[in-house]
Amino acid sequence: MASVEQDEALAPDNRDFVTALASGLEVILAFDEAHPRMTLSEVASRTGMNRARARRFLLTLHALGYVRKQQRYFELAPRVLQLGYAFLSANDYRSVIQQVLEEITSESGESSSLGVLDGDEVTYVARSSSRHRLMAITLSVGTRLPAAHTSMGRVLLAQLPDDELDAWLARVALEKHTDKTITDKAKLRECILKVRQQGYAIADQELDSGLRSIAVPAFDANGKLLGAINISTNAARISHATLTEHYLPLLQDKAQLIRTSVS
Repeated sequence: MASVEQDEALAPDNRDFVTALASGLEVILAFDEAHPRMTLSEVASRTGMNRARARRFLLTLHALGYVRKQQRYFELAPRVLQLGYAFLSANDYRSVIQQVLEEITSESGESSSLGVLDGDEVTYVARSSSRHRLMAITLSVGTRLPAAHTSMGRVLLAQLPDDELDAWLARVALEKHTDKTITDKAKLRECILKVRQQGYAIADQELDSGLRSIAVPAFDANGKLLGAINISTNAARISHATLTEHYLPLLQDKAQLIRTSVS
């Protein structure tokens, strides 16, 4: 029997893999900003399930209080927030990180975030917002953005061993968001290796026109990777030189503060 302590994830065909649990979580994740309320048919379509299977999961989630039903429509209930709160509560460094991000915003006048790598995306787990609006979507805790085209994503990808990075690149789909988006995998790999060497990443209008950001990795006192911290800004206001000459030293100083404060 495979040990649950092994680092390798179970394959879906492993006898210890609980398909029902995986499917239930897939139903929850089908709801997002673009799909806050859906019919049974829409949930079935987004998850690739047949209607009968999707219905069973929706009704089970409804019975457990994670989904609300209003006539033909289903939507997530506030209880889903407990799942995210469990993660935040289990990571007691969050208050330290939040204070550091707020200091970055205070000193730079720009938004700052901590993100972690989750599959093909970066998930925001802490954020300090400035008064400047940077994207059409509202960035907040829980926001997910493609790792390939963000500074935090590239910093986190740079921490992967070569074999894991190559496996990630082999399966990821690179979508073109702007005329600056890198969609060639060989070029992206070269960019990530450069990030690994220099210790920081800059994403310049690859995800959204006008959005420019810089990020560095954040470690605890034991050298464990906590995530990446960034400063995101508008390219029309802040030059590339300002990122490297002023914001990079600020991020590096705050990353060192995190390292000495979180054990």
